[in-house]
Amino acid sequence: MISIKNKNEILGLRASGRIVAETFAVIKDMIKPGVVLKDIDHVAEEYILQQGAETLYKGIRQRPRQRPFPGVITTSLNHQICHGIPDDRVLKEGDIIGIDIGLRYKGWCGDACKTYSVGKVSPEVRKLVETAKQCLFKGIHAAIEGNQVGAIGAAIQSFAESKGYSVVREYGGHGIGRKLWEEPFIPHVGPKNRGPRLRTGMVLNIEPMINIGKPDTHLMSDEWSVQTADKSLSAQFEHTIVITENGPDILSIIPA
Repeated sequence: MISIKNKNEILGLRASGRIVAETFAVIKDMIKPGVVLKDIDHVAEEYILQQGAETLYKGIRQRPRQRPFPGVITTSLNHQICHGIPDDRVLKEGDIIGIDIGLRYKGWCGDACKTYSVGKVSPEVRKLVETAKQCLFKGIHAAIEGNQVGAIGAAIQSFAESKGYSVVREYGGHGIGRKLWEEPFIPHVGPKNRGPRLRTGMVLNIEPMINIGKPDTHLMSDEWSVQTADKSLSAQFEHTIVITENGPDILSIIPA
């Protein structure tokens, strides 16, 4: 069942998305060589709780008997695609790190991801990160009422592959509301005529994961971190959007 949100529910989701965006702003200056990942996690947790929100990722499980996730944010470093654990690793010059932040505020979930460059990175890495960001907005621009869900993935896949990159298949976007993961699943590849039609009031998370190498993935022994099977670099960006009559509206931002 795909939930259609009313105006008041969308206001709640927008408030949650704003706190997510503010949390990114708080931790941004920490993304530099020498910083320990768990320290970024601590600062993010402190800010989220100060806003009267609650964390979503800490203690969560995606399947029975899985180890509960130990962090407040996910920190996916270099060849990690998603769900990286904020542990004792230290950021180094030339790294890239994808940070995903989720929270619940007054019953409504907020969720977004950004990939950061650490210090000076190579032109190859810079191009990957910029392309991944562009892929997100290609997907958002395809999220038009009347299109099928597949149109989002088709737009992402076409752009990524035109630049020589691959798109992760096993993990995708999702609906969001009072729960973090709601219907529908949002694939980041086509075909465009696949899946339910987009309707005004649907709230979705689009979060393409773009690899320099092949799209294949590998789940690490910590039961959470997902890396590229070929150890190539990966970058991800994510926003929460709502479908409107006038096009997609991004909720996970700080309003101007």
